[in-house]
Formats: sequence, structure tokens, C-alpha cells
Amino acid sequence: MQENEEEKNCIFCKIVAGEIVDYKVWEDEQFVAFLDVRPIADGHVLIVPKIHVDVIYDLSDDIYTSLFSRAKKLAPVIKEVTNCKRVGMAVEGFGVAHCHLHLVPLFGTHELDPDRAHNVAREELIRMKSKLCAVLDGKK
Repeated sequence: MQENEEEKNCIFCKIVAGEIVDYKVWEDEQFVAFLDVRPIADGHVLIVPKIHVDVIYDLSDDIYTSLFSRAKKLAPVIKEVTNCKRVGMAVEGFGVAHCHLHLVPLFGTHELDPDRAHNVAREELIRMKSKLCAVLDGKK
């Protein structure tokens, strides 16, 4: 299958293909989960289908359901590692034209706001990735 120009330029497709550095915490045959490099809060994870689909509602029913099932399994790990009160979920779809879920640690109200995104040092991303992976590896 020939990849179209949109897929070729998609940052998430490049992460899935291993072409660029990511802070992957988990993956399976259908999805990859990695730290957002401009998180709303430390531990902000994106879950991305490995197939390139722009709009989440264009996913097949099976993949759509599986995406949310994966979020349900990752959220408790994020909660454990970050000690947050809840893990919020957002699908906004304008930042990258490849559907994805945001799982964001929440400590109070009004925190799930993309305007709160901020730059994080590479070392902090590596530290958080290590914590999340350690808990996930223990759950295998």
C-alpha cells in the first residue's frame, strides 16, 4: 500500500514507524502510547492508532472500541505514578491530523485545558517514561 503525502508528513506516523525519537511507554499491535512532549501535566500520555486516520469517528468500530479499552487500562497506571486525583481524557483533533486520545493527570478542576501545555526538559520526559514503564512492566 502506497502511503499518501499526509501520512508521510504525519509526526505520529513517523513515531509509529520509529523514524523520530519518542517517549513510548506502551504499545501493542494496534496502538502506541507515549508521553506528550508539551504536556498539560506531567504524565500526560497520548494513545495513537498505528493506522493513519485523521478523525476519530472514522475509525472502524473495532479499533474505536479498542482505543478506549486501552485508555481504561493505562489510566490507573498514570494515576498511580503521578498520584493525581483523576485521569482526564480528551479528543480534540486539531493539533495533529492523526486521531489520538489525551490521558491527562488531574489534580483539581479546570485543568484539562490545552492552553496549559508547556515545554518539558528531555530529562523529565525520560524520568516519567521510566516510572510509567516500570509500573506497566509489573502488570504483564
